[in-house]
Amino acid sequence: MIDAKTVLHVARLARLRLSPDEQQVMREELSGILEHIDVIRAIDLDGVPPTTHVLAVENVLRADEPRPGLPRDEALREAAHVVDDAFGVPRMD
Repeated sequence: MIDAKTVLHVARLARLRLSPDEQQVMREELSGILEHIDVIRAIDLDGVPPTTHVLAVENVLRADEPRPGLPRDEALREAAHVVDDAFGVPRMD
């Protein structure tokens, strides 16, 4: 089982503040995950090719062909603020 120090380290890396009860729950859940990983590591996978998907994946998207875009005047028609033929936005400091 994972120790409390490791749980607190993982929580800090994830920027989580955990109550003592949440720390215990996280300790149990992370320990369970590691136990599952140990079971998977014990499986004999010799001769099994690596895969990225269980099923064959086909590209079902249309061909990426250039086509005319929205005219600038129409794109800027509803803009609250236009600067030099572009959308005007407040400066981020």
